[in-house]
Amino acid sequence: MDKRRVVITGLGTVNPTGNTVAQSWAAVRNGVCGVGPITHYDTSNSKTKLAAEVKDFDPAVRVDKRESRKMARFTQFAMAAAIEAMEDAGIDMEKTDAARFATIVSSGIGGLPNMEEEHAKGEQKGFDRVSPFFVPMTIANMAAGQIAIRFGLKGMCVAPVTACAGGTNAIGDAFHRIRDGYEDLALCGGAESCISPLGVGGFTSMKALTAATDPARASLPFDAERGGFVIGEGAGILVLEELEHALARGAKIYAEVVGYGTNCDAHHITAPAPGGAGGAACMQLALADAGIRPEDIGYINAHGTGTHLNDSCETEAIKTAFGAHAYKLHISSTKSMTGHLLGAAGGVEGIFTALALHDGYLPATINLKVPDPACDLDYIPNVGLNEQVEYAMSDSLGFGGHNACVIFKRWEG
Repeated sequence: MDKRRVVITGLGTVNPTGNTVAQSWAAVRNGVCGVGPITHYDTSNSKTKLAAEVKDFDPAVRVDKRESRKMARFTQFAMAAAIEAMEDAGIDMEKTDAARFATIVSSGIGGLPNMEEEHAKGEQKGFDRVSPFFVPMTIANMAAGQIAIRFGLKGMCVAPVTACAGGTNAIGDAFHRIRDGYEDLALCGGAESCISPLGVGGFTSMKALTAATDPARASLPFDAERGGFVIGEGAGILVLEELEHALARGAKIYAEVVGYGTNCDAHHITAPAPGGAGGAACMQLALADAGIRPEDIGYINAHGTGTHLNDSCETEAIKTAFGAHAYKLHISSTKSMTGHLLGAAGGVEGIFTALALHDGYLPATINLKVPDPACDLDYIPNVGLNEQVEYAMSDSLGFGGHNACVIFKRWEG
């Protein structure tokens, strides 16, 4: 069977730079940093003082109040983003085959803050007194499940749990499902919210987070002064659709999805393989899946977390995968603005990559001030570029050695 073409017809997000796609993309284009002091809890006794929190989020704007009380914050984000994406795509479920509509939404950790709250309640009052919604609120698949229930989507419904690669795995898996004929549409992406004492404490104790106190010198991908990532929260959800299905209903199209690669370093629980070997192989898999040359890629939305190992190994991976073309590529890490959204990162960054192609604008890596000899490619420092490219890649690398890359093509319809 011929492989079918897949396009992006809807976008939705809640993230530290904005609570809608329009707000967020405007902030990214203007280089607005979403990092600030942690407000979710008292950090007096914590080394980590900064995070990239979602601001002024009211789930009741898009989700029924009674229903939202049964959802963890990561699911509230996912639901709000999914509703925005569905509205943006203009899908009428009464005219859509629900059995051929997939839901693939990742979360790396799920409802960790709820786990902490209910454990404290159990310690105090006895564990038989925890909320009856404790389990269905906290399990990592519930964002996908709640979205499917909300829209009546009866196709494949899964939650890739591949740490920081999860959102990109979700997009890629949805692309392959539609391309290969299993479904015609999919809601896909990721959601995360674990800015909590235990979540931040765990990353702090493993020395993964920055100890910076200046928001402008905290999330510093590819900068020589980088000292760890800034934890963030949010959701990014895309509607993927088979091309003929989209054209038949007159849908607007943001970009085409053309390639997907995923693999494992099989090296270490947190550190990337030396020289970024696994990441390089993953990029090559995505290029082969798309049937294009390395020279065809014009922009990469990099994983770019701001840790020493990630950024240097990712730079080496790009050089290995792209050869001499690596020095002609435009690359940026929008985590400089959003912080690291963990399981939601790939979903949000997939949206930014699609919009970069759609609008002919490549976002910057803001606050990149001090060059690092180990990171010597073009990371679009500080100011974005008004430049149209034909193909763009979004890549994600996760704890456990998980790698995922998705390639998008500019839509010329």
